Amino acid sequence: MTRMRDEADVVVVGSGPAGWAAADHCARNGLDTILVAPDPARAWTPTYGLWTAQASPLPPGAALVEPTALRASGRLLDRGYAVLDNAAAAAAYAATPVRAMAGRAVAVGGTAVALRTGRLLRCRLVLDARGPLRHPGDRIEQTAYGMVFPQEAAAPLHRPGEAVFMRWDRRRSGWPTFLYAVPLPGGRTLLEETSLARRPGLPLPELKRRLTARLETAGVDPGDRLGAELVRFAMDAPPVEERDGAVPFGVAAGMMHPATGYSVGEALETAPLLAAAVAEALPRGTRAAREAARTQVWSAEARRAHRLRAWGQRTLLRLPPPLVPEFFDAFFALPEHRQDAFLRGRGDPQGTWKAMAAVFGSAPPRLRRAMAAAGLGAVAARPREART
Repeated sequence: MTRMRDEADVVVVGSGPAGWAAADHCARNGLDTILVAPDPARAWTPTYGLWTAQASPLPPGAALVEPTALRASGRLLDRGYAVLDNAAAAAAYAATPVRAMAGRAVAVGGTAVALRTGRLLRCRLVLDARGPLRHPGDRIEQTAYGMVFPQEAAAPLHRPGEAVFMRWDRRRSGWPTFLYAVPLPGGRTLLEETSLARRPGLPLPELKRRLTARLETAGVDPGDRLGAELVRFAMDAPPVEERDGAVPFGVAAGMMHPATGYSVGEALETAPLLAAAVAEALPRGTRAAREAARTQVWSAEARRAHRLRAWGQRTLLRLPPPLVPEFFDAFFALPEHRQDAFLRGRGDPQGTWKAMAAVFGSAPPRLRRAMAAAGLGAVAARPREART
């Protein structure tokens, strides 16, 4: 068996959706690319949702489960949403020219990656897509507890084939949670009780209790479930431009929407821009390539949009719990282009601001007063890095 060469133009560390997207597009741009991870061909287990407009950078053969309709806060939305077919996507990425290597990175630098086996991968640029850094202290977290059912078993609560982005239980007191329901590959349905953002996150046992009560009220037998999905991640990571000398990408770079928790779609949309910039700059040397990559990951516009999104997150946390569903009623009543600017406009701070202003302008008076007070409190409490 021929030993894989230990040199490349680019080494990507991490085999999640962001890592594979970056590696795939680097290879498409003619760069010799290695992707290294303990099990690079393994299909992902989380459920990844994205807007269908973000899916075009996926490789040929990747598949999506596209709902027949999308509802949020009681509205039928005129926008495309999909769930990634993890097995099909993993197989499609494995068929690309990327040189996938099984190994665990123990040291990552700007131009080399050391593996536990003792191998040293040398390159001209390292992209680190290993996921988020750990930050101390209480975090703003999104938590969710989900159960997977055969489509027909979930039908009393959820129309087969449709997706529900948010269905609030408006009769419940205390911290608000909502139902997230989507079709999955293989005729399955995910029903998930979600706490959007809280410091700290709402405990998973409480979410399981609420979901079970919701199911039983609707006539869905929890005993029919095929499996469970547990979700807990921090939503307040700041932008990261460098990690051990490498250029981080995806959640490792803080590329998560701080108000929604979505990250895969933004990584998919950014990967082609990142790879093209690296390919153009690499003939001028590693320093030029590294700077080109950083500029695509965190442009000045992306940073401004991120600060606005984070302000929206902190404002939402300060609203009285009963008003949170009303806030989303106002948001999903906006024209689609305003929604899109906030949900997808990673490099569009002006559109992000206009969307936020439109929600405030259209809100009922009591919600507007609460938003104003919460927004002022969010400015006063914003993290130090958001003030620069």
